[in-house]
Amino acid sequence: MRDWKGTSSLTRNWTDMADARIDKYLWAIRAFKTRTDATDACKGGRVKVAGANAKPSKEVKPGDVVQVRKGTVTFTYKVLQPLERRVGAKLVPEYAQNLTPEAELQKLRAPVETFFVTRDRGAGRPTKKDRREMEEAWDAIDFNDIPDDVAARFGLTDEDIDQL
Repeated sequence: MRDWKGTSSLTRNWTDMADARIDKYLWAIRAFKTRTDATDACKGGRVKVAGANAKPSKEVKPGDVVQVRKGTVTFTYKVLQPLERRVGAKLVPEYAQNLTPEAELQKLRAPVETFFVTRDRGAGRPTKKDRREMEEAWDAIDFNDIPDDVAARFGLTDEDIDQL
């Protein structure tokens, strides 16, 4: 796997590596921020090589297709050249080809449409009065009078609204 040239520890050079560990590779191509995150993803079954779950020590070779599930998005990479050392972002295309379909990337751009009660940063935990005001606001919403376009955006049917 590793082949060293030179005798001095200061002048060691890497030669062509045949393969590399999947956790180190994913960290090196910047798919994960830390090696620990990459290792945890492998252990959690969120990394697949050629369609099979990969352990952190799985060796990847040029031509392997790696799928990484992060949240709802599944990223797909083709290994062009294995490496174990992290490289700059501009050099990543030399080592990995991003094959992620556009449909998966659209999931990253999808707006998160949820109802949040805004609070000032650092305001701390809501007081009893704040909680009562929030409950009044929720109770004041007439779920039977939801506009059709809003219901369609959230995938609600008339039956769903009747249950509310």
